[in-house]
Amino acid sequence: MPLIEGECFCGAIKYRIDGDLVRARSCHCSRCRKAFGGAASAYAELAHSDSFSWVCGSENLSDYTSQESWGLAFCKTCGTTICGKHLGRVHGVVLGAVNGDPGVEIEAHIFVGSKAPWDHIGGTAPQVGTWQESRTAR
Repeated sequence: MPLIEGECFCGAIKYRIDGDLVRARSCHCSRCRKAFGGAASAYAELAHSDSFSWVCGSENLSDYTSQESWGLAFCKTCGTTICGKHLGRVHGVVLGAVNGDPGVEIEAHIFVGSKAPWDHIGGTAPQVGTWQESRTAR
C-alpha cells in the first residue's frame, strides 16, 4: 500500500494517506481558478476515506463550504489549498500540495468550456466542456 505525504507551503500543516488516490482531474471552471489561484485545479480523490490522517497542524486549517456539504480546507498562515471536503470529511487532496509522486496522473480536464482565455491545455488527457460531460468521462 502506498504512503502519500503532503503539506502546505509554510509547512504548518502536514498529512499522510495510507492508500491510493483515484480520479485525478484538472478543473478549469472560474470557481476553481479563484480557489486554486491558477489556470485550473489539480485534484484527486481518496480511494478510501479512512486512509487520510493529519500528521500535524490541523488546528491551522480554515474550512470554506462553497456548496451544500462540499468545500475546501486552507492553511490559515500561507493560504495553501490543502484538500476538498464532503460532509466534513476529507474527500480528496490538491495534487500541488503532495510531496513527491502522488501515484496518479490527470485523467481529464473538466469544465474546459469555461476555461480562462489565456489558458492553453497541454497533454493527452481528454477535455470535457460541461458538468454532464465530466460525469460520463469518469
